[in-house]
Order: sequence, then structure tokens, then C-alpha cells
Amino acid sequence: MKRLREIRCFMLDMDGTFYLGHRLLPGALRFMRYLAESGREAVFVTNNSSNSAAYYADKLTSLGWAAQAEDILTAGQATAYYLRALKPAPKIFLLGTPALAAEMAALGVQLTEEAPDYVVLGFDLTLTYAKLAQACRFLRAGVPFFATHPDLNCPTESGYIPDCGALAALLHAATGVAPKVIGKPNREMIEAMLLKKPKVPKAQLAMVGDRLYTDVAMGRAAEITSILVLSGETQPADLRQSAIQPDYVFDHLAALAEALARDDAAG
Repeated sequence: MKRLREIRCFMLDMDGTFYLGHRLLPGALRFMRYLAESGREAVFVTNNSSNSAAYYADKLTSLGWAAQAEDILTAGQATAYYLRALKPAPKIFLLGTPALAAEMAALGVQLTEEAPDYVVLGFDLTLTYAKLAQACRFLRAGVPFFATHPDLNCPTESGYIPDCGALAALLHAATGVAPKVIGKPNREMIEAMLLKKPKVPKAQLAMVGDRLYTDVAMGRAAEITSILVLSGETQPADLRQSAIQPDYVFDHLAALAEALARDDAAG
């Protein structure tokens, strides 16, 4: 297990780790200030591909932390990086929101309705039956299938709604074709992070989040330091019963900041 002081860049989950809904969690700003003071950096990561990096930067800024789009890595961006590595300027048939379409295009992915290289599924809040039917035709014709993330449901103020994983299950049931999934807990998200921050060695990277089966599981799969905070979904009883174990556990980001400062002082 690496000492905390060896970590130079923290990948931060957002909801349940940095904020909850529309309020910052304890120590969130303190943690970020200490990273800046100690010459470290953070990148916020999310599986939600329905919104752009700029959207999340604006949300963080409105909550009190001045963030830029460059500080965010979405599963949509990670998918674009992955597809570009497979083929320069890939052509995709996208089931996704206008925000995801714009983000994909900005990263050099071409959107098409005809003869795509790949079918890509995101968390599509603008989904129509016509898009589903066309995707099925492409998949049955052998076009490779990708999904931005595996989440089955997305929590909202009015309850859970079907997320990307549920839509992928629908297409799989209809065609027999399962997608290659990019987002957390898959290591492709870490690989995208290393493309986004090429000067950060993998050995100096850590994943911080509140979920064992996505945040911590991804850290373990990619063999980077994994840090669980108990400010969101995971409770101590869940941790005791889980086969997925993090390298470190803290109550919240404030406790992580304190531990990091102590480790730095110890030298």
C-alpha cells in the first residue's frame, strides 16, 4: 500500500464524495485547498454521460469550488478517447443527449446516421424508438457496440430512472449483442485519465469515491491506490461484508486531508 504522500493526483467521484445533491460535503473545500497548497491536483470523474464536462464544472463552481472543464473526466469523454485509439476519427451512431454528441464531436469523433464504425450508447434522456430500432439494425449487421457506463439506474429527486446499463440490457435482449463498457469500474476510465493527464505517472494516481462496486473496484482493477469515503452510499456494514476492499477508508474528505497532511509532515 502506497503512502498517501506519494499520491500527486486524486481522481474524485462527485456525488456522495464531494457533494450530495446541491450541497458540499464536509471538508470538500479544505481537501481541495490542501491539494493546491501541497502541489497536487485533482480530476473529478463521473459515469453520467448525459451532461458535458462544462456542465459539471459550472455545478462545482456554483457550489464554491472554481472548476474548469479540463478538471472533469466523464465516461463520455473516456469512450471517445477509447474509440479514437481504435481508429482515427471514428464514425459512430450515437444514442445519447445533445451534450454527449457535442462532447464526442469536440474530441474528434464523427457522428453519422449511415455506415458507422461503431454504435455508442450513453445515458440518453432524448431516446426515441426510432433510434433504438436503427441501433438494432446496425448491431445485427455486425457493427461493434460500446456503452459509456454500466449503471442500471440514475437517482433523481423523483426516484430512480433507467440509466445506460438498463438501455444496454434492452439492446442486448433484442439483438444478442452485448456492449464493451468503458466507464467505472472498468480500467478504461483510468486509461483515459492517463491520456488526459499524461504527465501524471500511474503510480502517483489515486481514486477516491463513496462506492465499493464502482470507485474502489476500478482502483483495484487498474492497480492504483483506492480510497473509500463514508460520506455517501457505502456504510461501515457494507464494507465489512464486501469482497472489494479499499487501500484506505476515511469518514469524509476532511479526514483524508488531515491524514495527507500528517503523512506529508512525517516525511
